[in-house]
Amino acid sequence: MKPLSAFLLSAPLLLAACVEPLPTPTPTSDACGASELQYLVGQPGVVLDGMRFSQDVRVIQYGMAVTMDYRADRLNFWLDRRDVIERVVCG
Repeated sequence: MKPLSAFLLSAPLLLAACVEPLPTPTPTSDACGASELQYLVGQPGVVLDGMRFSQDVRVIQYGMAVTMDYRADRLNFWLDRRDVIERVVCG
């Protein structure tokens, strides 16, 4: 009985090795056009108030909780403690 129980206990581990991992999004993709807006880094966050964007935009303030869902077409503006734009990325 011992060899059978050892096999049954190790079977889930063997099957788990056959599963392919999900592809991770590439941070270098620029589907949202973030590369064209890098000139905003270092500017105060209030400059975004007067701007219009053709895609979804998310302004992320320092310490703010955000969801971890990745959307390549969404534009993210990360602000630092002083409300200065720190990063402009897709996601």
